[in-house]
Amino acid sequence: MNSSTAPAPISLAQAFWYWLKLGFISFGGPAGQIAILHRDLVETKRWISEKRFLHALNYCMVLPGPEAQQLATYIGWLMHRTWGGLLAGGLFVLPATVILMALATIYLMFGQVPAIAAVLYGIKPAVTAIVLFAAYRIGSKTLKHPALWAIAAASFLASAFAGVPFPAIVLVAALLGMLGGTFAPQIFSGGGHGKAKDSYGPALIDDDTPTPPHALFSWGRCIAYVLGGLALGVAVAWGVHAFAPAKAAAVLGDMAQFFTKAALLTFGGAYAVLPYVAEAAVKDYQWLTAAQMIDGLALGETTPGPLILIVTFVGFVGGWGKAMFGGDALLWAGVAGGAVATFFTFLPSFIFIFAGAPYIESTRGNLKFSAPLTAISAAVVGVIL
Repeated sequence: MNSSTAPAPISLAQAFWYWLKLGFISFGGPAGQIAILHRDLVETKRWISEKRFLHALNYCMVLPGPEAQQLATYIGWLMHRTWGGLLAGGLFVLPATVILMALATIYLMFGQVPAIAAVLYGIKPAVTAIVLFAAYRIGSKTLKHPALWAIAAASFLASAFAGVPFPAIVLVAALLGMLGGTFAPQIFSGGGHGKAKDSYGPALIDDDTPTPPHALFSWGRCIAYVLGGLALGVAVAWGVHAFAPAKAAAVLGDMAQFFTKAALLTFGGAYAVLPYVAEAAVKDYQWLTAAQMIDGLALGETTPGPLILIVTFVGFVGGWGKAMFGGDALLWAGVAGGAVATFFTFLPSFIFIFAGAPYIESTRGNLKFSAPLTAISAAVVGVIL
């Protein structure tokens, strides 16, 4: 690919194959997944420029839910409208969901999967290298002033040694950016991203590429996406209640309500909400035992996709253990439980992107909004490191 010219337009079919591959290689948690997205889409394929990538990332960082999956959804939506976002976000988790259900089946039938876990664990050193390199590359474009270096360093220390929750780090960084945009605009006006175009070449969605019509903000479209997402969730919940056997309907109904609530509490990544999920799943609903929860976390750590996909394991084991469809259909009970848990965990993320991303696109170049996001970019470098 000639680095002096923009890449050729990418069809939805071409994007499909990339998003599908990504679903199988997205190891390393959010830091590793963001690093892979940055390497592939900014540096190698040049589907999106550095500034546009980080602008989208900063929005995803302040949302509840898995930020890397939301970032993929955002970029897929920006390139190919709603279908692009659905493909990107859906394929980000679908392969891992299937893999985790298969591993859960083996686990429930045979007890342990140490050999499989060992193979997947061997991938981690490579992911670590990708993460460190991403911290360097993003940092080299973001940290253009000592004040931004200070924010990154403080974020690193707060996250690594003081145990400060990620939402608090983002909030403080945003407040610093707001103050900096008012009193020191020269530090925050450039977005802190430097000359990405000089490093990677023109991108398909470049810094100065006009916002496509579907990404222009309108209140009507925003409300339509919110109402459409809520209607879809209600329709699935109603279908479960109407067509599933009474025992399954009760269990799946509890899962739908609980995992929707959990999805709205996942600020700061999966680790911030997993204790809440574990306590409710083990003690309140008794979907699985504490030992099974720990084993599920181990499997979630060694499979691709967001770590919050441990909810798939929780739902699968819960459906299987409750024998929702009778003793002869344990596998289908597990699949139903895992599917419901996964669907209601990720549905809010799609609503947040489709409803909110057009507004975020409208804030590009507006110092009032870009200065806090610049400070968040600096904080993200420290958190990734």
